[in-house]
Amino acid sequence: MNSWQLTYYDLLVEPGKPHQLLGKDAVSFMVKRIPLASLKVGMFISDQNNDWIPHNKDRRRGFIRNEETIERIRRLGTLFVYIDTDRGLDSNDGEPVEEVEARNEAMLQKAAEAAPHELRKVALEDEMSRARDVHTQAQGLVDNLMKGIKLGRAVDLTPVKDLATELQQSVFNNPNALSALGRIRDKDNYLLEHSVNLSVLISIFGKGLELEKTILHELIIGALLHDIGKILTPDDLLHKPGKLTPAEFEIVKLHVSHSRDILKKSEGIGEVTLLTAAQHHERMDGTGYPEGLGSGEISLYGRMAAVADVYDAITADRIYHKAMTPTQGMKKLLEWSGHHLDGKLVAQFIRCLGIYPVGSTVLLDSGRLAVVIENNPEDQRLPVVRVFYHARLRQKIMVQTLDLSRPNAQDRIKQSVDPADYNADIRPFLDW
Repeated sequence: MNSWQLTYYDLLVEPGKPHQLLGKDAVSFMVKRIPLASLKVGMFISDQNNDWIPHNKDRRRGFIRNEETIERIRRLGTLFVYIDTDRGLDSNDGEPVEEVEARNEAMLQKAAEAAPHELRKVALEDEMSRARDVHTQAQGLVDNLMKGIKLGRAVDLTPVKDLATELQQSVFNNPNALSALGRIRDKDNYLLEHSVNLSVLISIFGKGLELEKTILHELIIGALLHDIGKILTPDDLLHKPGKLTPAEFEIVKLHVSHSRDILKKSEGIGEVTLLTAAQHHERMDGTGYPEGLGSGEISLYGRMAAVADVYDAITADRIYHKAMTPTQGMKKLLEWSGHHLDGKLVAQFIRCLGIYPVGSTVLLDSGRLAVVIENNPEDQRLPVVRVFYHARLRQKIMVQTLDLSRPNAQDRIKQSVDPADYNADIRPFLDW
């Protein structure tokens, strides 16, 4: 038995809906967020609230039975956890989850007031074909590089630099094309997709921050190659569906040092590229790795990569992690700002991607479901969407592209939703 027993008692909980029971009887839940210092034996954790820690598979809810469990969570750098007071002890230091959600939503809406960054130069339809080619080439290149490293070959940066140029140009033309393709995920191909998606996110982020093109080019290369050291991580650990032991977790964390060392030996590598790969797991409060750097020691590029890396990781389905929606991911970035992530950069990241990033599924006031396919360069809250389903009628409807900024649209976004709650496959609406 583990040091803490993770049980669901006799309740069956539907994945992605932790408070919705599949049985007949309704049960009231009281979930609160508490500081880790207030966590005690006898409490029931409903969410460890540390999805920002990569490869940490110890995220299931459970009853705290001993101090060793609390110490293990503390060592991860977790500052706040969520407890269910209906299933364990209460805390006077608790804040109801509804209040936390309300504050996160308020921060998100505040971020929405910032003017978006104009990035479009080419119509989405015209850029999609080019973006598809670049996206496919990027996955193939990263795959070949990793296979070569496993065989002892050095990294040839020439094709990487060429690809980074193509990717950068596509984002400058219209970032929505690559963003849309990035939402078509396969959890069994996470490693390759994550590297490519991070490079796209970094491209949009860096362009929004008005970085010099040469700096941004190096940053993109660093994003493409940031996880290349994982090829030296044992497969049985990298793809282990269950919880990693502390010793196994330390081995997995070595991939950052492997990436840094591999890139250092590569001819023509730039400093920005190295910093991006070497620091993307460092955290502002010093709880990151491999060096445990503090806020004043992490470069701008490492802090940027950390924000984009966490966002892409928590919004992707993996064997051991159900994806958050893009908007939920933005709220979590805000919640973790200041201590784990750079708060100012998080705000800029949201400005660059919008509060409803491309690929988000949204519920409109009319009761229709839609997928966001393009951001509005003037108002984050009024993107271009593709309508495909009527939630109240529970039926598919004719697909229609709707620019919510147009006066004749006569519809607005009510909230972001999870397409899985409607058994909806949004992939056909993101690639055409």
